[in-house]
Amino acid sequence: MTTDWNKGVTLALEGPGAFTTIRNNQEASWALIEDWPIEDGEKLDAALLVLEAAMKGKKSAEAARLAFIAAALEAGIEIRE
Repeated sequence: MTTDWNKGVTLALEGPGAFTTIRNNQEASWALIEDWPIEDGEKLDAALLVLEAAMKGKKSAEAARLAFIAAALEAGIEIRE
């Protein structure tokens, strides 16, 4: 299930100053799988699990959003508030 988040996450996925906004679970999953600068990480693995559960309706969209933010912080990705 793809549900838009209440608030998107704007982060520099493609390098410093190159910001993009992730707005839902599906976009977050693709970013983690395709565009993430690290391949291993505790928060990365956790975010993938929470996103999968959220898409199945077993976790909230907000839990998925927060897990995605934690993974971004772990990877050292700049987040714009």
